[in-house]
Amino acid sequence: MKKIARIMMLTALVTTGQAVADAPAQIRQQVPGYFRVAVGQYEVTALFDGNNMLSSGLLQGLTPEKVRSLLAQQKMDDERMPASYNAFLINTGNHLVMIDSGAGHCGSASANQLIPNMKAAGYRPEQVDTIFLTHLHLDHVCGLSDASGRALFPNATVYIPQGEADFWLDTKKRADAPEMAQKHFAVAREALAPYQASGHMKTFTPPASPIAEVETVAAPGHTPGSTLYRFKSDKAAIVFIGDLIHAPAVQFPHPEVSIRFDVTPADAVKEREKAFTALAKEGDWVAAAHLPFPGMGHIVQRESGYGWVPALYGPYPQ
Repeated sequence: MKKIARIMMLTALVTTGQAVADAPAQIRQQVPGYFRVAVGQYEVTALFDGNNMLSSGLLQGLTPEKVRSLLAQQKMDDERMPASYNAFLINTGNHLVMIDSGAGHCGSASANQLIPNMKAAGYRPEQVDTIFLTHLHLDHVCGLSDASGRALFPNATVYIPQGEADFWLDTKKRADAPEMAQKHFAVAREALAPYQASGHMKTFTPPASPIAEVETVAAPGHTPGSTLYRFKSDKAAIVFIGDLIHAPAVQFPHPEVSIRFDVTPADAVKEREKAFTALAKEGDWVAAAHLPFPGMGHIVQRESGYGWVPALYGPYPQ
């Protein structure tokens, strides 16, 4: 009887001229990867370059069982901790500044989305005049140039902390480094080469301010010259913390946990705890390279450790 009823229904649809069709094909594309907040008079745009999956085995300082428990609370697989590649634009009215450049062609299969997302956000690479790098790991520097060695931001001056240049661009340190670290040295040199050749690469030593709008703070540990950048406008401020954190489900409640990428783990832990304490007290906006996109929000003090309050989507202030 059900089969007869279905045939009668289909016949009725055809005779009345109503079409019977399948659902349209799935789109299988995400929204453009950009997000904005206003920080005083400054416009800050987060740009998504892609993401990567990390293993919990990279984390050091807690038992594997405790790490798995913390990840499970966030519905995460301990072999697939998501880590975004985030870069940021700050339009100060005088400068269009970029913080870090993502992994570009050196990253995971999902990477190399920085330029398309920048254009979707309404900006063009040639409009960027200033670039600050928190450090020279490949997922922060490789997006500066394409695979052929061409500068992707031809009008920008790239500023590098002196401690980073002294380490990653030193040929002897590269020769003495473990084999697994060799790629970072090579990528940093290659990505920066066109800027260095054109005179558009400069070094500085924190707390020097290469432009008037920025305050720089040395935070060595993850790498020898890791640096934080703070931009303040009116009564608001935002601090770009680079790789002070990789695994929020673990390192916010347990900031004493380091990651195998840290060059000097004890110093990385010390700088994270110092920065998190200050940021929780001062209430500044925070922008991080590997927190879930857009990687912007606020750090708050918890009874044990810290918490993360992510930026919420809403209309841009007019």
